[in-house]
Amino acid sequence: MPSLFLQCALLSSAFIRHGPRFMTTGDTASSAADIQLPAWKERENELLEVKRARLLYESRKRGMLENCILLSLFAKKYLTTMTAAQMSQYDRLINKPSNDWDIYYWATGVAEPPEEFNNEIMHKLQEFAKNRDKEQRLRQPDLEYLFKEAQ
Repeated sequence: MPSLFLQCALLSSAFIRHGPRFMTTGDTASSAADIQLPAWKERENELLEVKRARLLYESRKRGMLENCILLSLFAKKYLTTMTAAQMSQYDRLINKPSNDWDIYYWATGVAEPPEEFNNEIMHKLQEFAKNRDKEQRLRQPDLEYLFKEAQ
């Protein structure tokens, strides 16, 4: 019987060589990068409070920690005062691009946002990302502020 070290080495080399089975689709051996995401569509007739709650959740649950922190703090500061049009811009911004790094690079000024996203909300997010007040932004805000406003 091979040692545990040898078993792990064999397993990891098979995993690296062939990839995880769940990432393939049938016999085509395509990778997860080849899987197309469904096109984003704006939700019609969504109540503003429902949309606000969904956007708060989606601001906190991102694909990368940097955006979780940036967008959740941005949502805490601005989401409650956004108009319906601004919420639609924000919804499109955080949900239409399939790559969270794009959003981060646009917000931090590393890359220019495409015309579609170069709007009032993007400018607010870019200004927020500059952190001119030098706030300590190490984690997402606690959600207690939601309950204090409701009382």
